[in-house]
Amino acid sequence: MRFILNIIWVVLCGFWMALGYLVAGVICCVLIITIPFGLASFRIAHYALWPFGRTVVDRRDAGAASCLGNVIWFVFAGLWLAIGHVLTGIALCVTIIGIPLGIANFKMIPVSLTPLGKEIVDLP
Repeated sequence: MRFILNIIWVVLCGFWMALGYLVAGVICCVLIITIPFGLASFRIAHYALWPFGRTVVDRRDAGAASCLGNVIWFVFAGLWLAIGHVLTGIALCVTIIGIPLGIANFKMIPVSLTPLGKEIVDLP
């Protein structure tokens, strides 16, 4: 079932959301000081492309630098990516078959707003 949901996800919105994260990652990697943001964006792009069967957990070793980085990320990229998730989530929830995909889109909003200090892990 996860495979089927992932295929439908990629066709309907996953490709475009992953592309948004990739663009944000490339922009962040161009500037030397924001490379950690770019790497986090690439991790989330992979998650946004194939989300079913994986989840986001907090890293225990994340410190104050992650908190400060999340504030910077929120201002420059996080808010815009979260708006993308909200809009595609609403559009997917209009149809009955898209409701699980819309809910998954809404679940991605917290990690799009604050990606530092998070880890994406596979579900058993």
